[in-house]
Amino acid sequence: MCFGRCAKCIGYLLLILAICSIVANLLLYFPDGKTQYARDGHLSRYVWFFEGLAGAGLVMLIPAFVCIGLEEEDCCGCCGNRNCGRSCAMLGSVVAALIGIVGAGYCLIISALGLAEGPKCYNNGTWSYPFANTNTHYLADHSTWSRCEEPRNVVVWNVTLFSILLGLSGIEIILCLIQVINGLVGGICGACCCQEKSQQYVC
Repeated sequence: MCFGRCAKCIGYLLLILAICSIVANLLLYFPDGKTQYARDGHLSRYVWFFEGLAGAGLVMLIPAFVCIGLEEEDCCGCCGNRNCGRSCAMLGSVVAALIGIVGAGYCLIISALGLAEGPKCYNNGTWSYPFANTNTHYLADHSTWSRCEEPRNVVVWNVTLFSILLGLSGIEIILCLIQVINGLVGGICGACCCQEKSQQYVC
C-alpha cells in the first residue's frame, strides 16, 4: 500500500523531530552549560512546562511508532483479505496523528510564550524577567540583551532553543496533519476495495 509507505516515512521524520525536541528542551535546563541555575530555581518558568520533552517529544513517539509499523500492520486481516485489516490500521493512525497534533500544539504555544516573556536572569541586583513587557521587541533589539548579567548569554540560549522548539513543533503539526489526510484517504479507499473484494469470500 502506497499509503502505508507514506505513513512510514512520516513516522521516521516524526521520530527524528521528537528526539531533537527532547534534546532542545533538556539543553534549556543548562544555560551557560551549568546546572546551578536549575538547582537554584533561576530558569524561565516556561522551561518547566516540559513542552519539548513531553509535548513534542514523548507524546510524539505515539504517532511516530504507529506510522512506522503501519506498512506491516494487517490487523489480522478480514474475511481472508489483508487489505481490510490495513484499512482499519490506517484509520487508527488518524487517532494517533491527532494525539501528535495536541502534543506538538502544546509545545508550539508554550515555546511562543517563552519567547514572548524572555528569560529569567540577574538584572539590577535581582532575578527577574526584564523583557516580559516589551511585546517581543527585545528579539530584534540585541543591544538590550546585555541587561541580563547572569547567566552569561542566557538570552541567546533561550531565544535559540525556544525558536528551535517552535520550528520543530510546527513541522510536527504539519506532518501529523498530512498523516490525518493520508490515513483517512487510505482507510476509506482500502475499505471500499475491501468491500468489493469481500464479496468473493465466504465469511
